[in-house]
Amino acid sequence: MLNQRLMWIAWPAFLVAAVLEMIVFAMVDPGDLHWFGSPLDLSRQTVYTLAFFVFWGVTMASSALTTLLAMSPYEVNRCPFPVAQRPDDCSKGGSCN
Repeated sequence: MLNQRLMWIAWPAFLVAAVLEMIVFAMVDPGDLHWFGSPLDLSRQTVYTLAFFVFWGVTMASSALTTLLAMSPYEVNRCPFPVAQRPDDCSKGGSCN
């Protein structure tokens, strides 16, 4: 289930980051970018790569938040231990299949 959720987060974020990269760099020239008033000493390809990973990270955070908010109360509150090994403060309801 964890692998499936990671794909729910990573794959849509990857697609949105790719589209965002195309839109942003259709209007912005990486050679004209400045960081705190001084020009960036990076190649265009480096700027494209770094921007893509920043866009991907931000959109993954958004997808992760959506996935977290979509979890049922049972998934959030269930105890991760088998019934016989649960500590006293662990939830009594639900199983850990």
